[in-house]
Amino acid sequence: MVIDPSTTKYLIKAKIKADGIIEKSDVVGAIFGQTEGLLGDELDLRELQRSARVGRIEVELDSKNGKSDGVLTLPTSLDKVETVILAAAFESIDRVGPCKATIHVEEVEDVRVSRRKQVIERAKVLLNEVMERSKTDSESIAENVRQAVQVEEITSYGHDHCPAGPNINDSDAIVIVEGRRDVLNLLKYGIKNVIAVGGTNVPRTVIDLSKEKITTVFVDGDRGGELILRELLQVADVDFIARAPQTREVEEIPQKLIMKSLKNKIPREQYMDMYNIKIEGKNGEDKRQDNGEKQPQKMKKEFFSKKKEQQQIHKEEDSTPEAVEEPVITTEKQKNYETILNEISGSLKAVLLDENGKEIRTIPVRELTDEIKKGDNVSAIVFDGIVTQRLLDIANNKNVKEIVGIKLGNVVKMPKAVKVLTKNDFQ
Repeated sequence: MVIDPSTTKYLIKAKIKADGIIEKSDVVGAIFGQTEGLLGDELDLRELQRSARVGRIEVELDSKNGKSDGVLTLPTSLDKVETVILAAAFESIDRVGPCKATIHVEEVEDVRVSRRKQVIERAKVLLNEVMERSKTDSESIAENVRQAVQVEEITSYGHDHCPAGPNINDSDAIVIVEGRRDVLNLLKYGIKNVIAVGGTNVPRTVIDLSKEKITTVFVDGDRGGELILRELLQVADVDFIARAPQTREVEEIPQKLIMKSLKNKIPREQYMDMYNIKIEGKNGEDKRQDNGEKQPQKMKKEFFSKKKEQQQIHKEEDSTPEAVEEPVITTEKQKNYETILNEISGSLKAVLLDENGKEIRTIPVRELTDEIKKGDNVSAIVFDGIVTQRLLDIANNKNVKEIVGIKLGNVVKMPKAVKVLTKNDFQ
């Protein structure tokens, strides 16, 4: 049914039932005939229709088994009171044509409420479209401006004209990446002390720069990134190593992953030990010897030597019966640690043990520090990695009694409450 929006305020909806077969004209005739004079001149249905204050009476009928029923509707522009009076008058009709009939008003609908709901729903859709277009336009403008600034900020550094950020000279630290697009992506998020090598053939400019500044290598998480990293480890003075997530490239990862990768950077020596990378120069010696630096491996050997001397002295001093503290239990524990260490060797896993030496859980080494911070019942840790100062400090705070690792890193302060064992101690 088509409703005239200029005249319609309310819509009378009623059901009609008749004991015989009737037609639409019978229903309309009965309504006009039986309501004539019933409500006075002001609400005479013919006059109301002539003045367009009510619309056409629409009737839909269905006849079945000798009876008829259907629905009738009447739109009005009368006020609320006049409309319900007219609706009540419909229910006074008791015959349609030759048949007994009843009309029951189901609803007097406020058309303006329904129209208002339609307006609201449509307005929501239009608002979403406007906001989406505005957002897209704003993002396009911001992105265009950002890209323009990036192109202006990127420079060519040194005799090799390496793509670099504007702060490469002023900063005490630099980030080495693979290519120009990597530089652009880091510039987008405010990292301006970045320089690109442009492939596996590392430019002399980057090599010289790495000797002067704290250097972090940030490469892709694929095979190409690994090759570039190995080349840089051979020819440059690298301090830290960061990798993009596996199979991802630095040029396409978002800000969150960039910051996370750089935050989780690993010291050069620890990375090489973790992945069993051996980089040798002349006479099989580490290239850092050319700079007169003391070798980390040599430092570790000296530490282990001193540690064994101290252990020997302690054994001699504590040889009296009173000083011996459950040697059998300690030996059994050490054998257990050695077995676990051999099992996880090369897996980059860590095993957490309780005070009885029973395994609590096995986790990746990269999650070790976070797991120790969360747990309170860890008594010992056996892991395939290097014992660092940070790990010792966290373990000491969480009352961890023993740590067993592959090697000992550059530890300045050894906590008295934490006993450290390495692979060398079991040989």
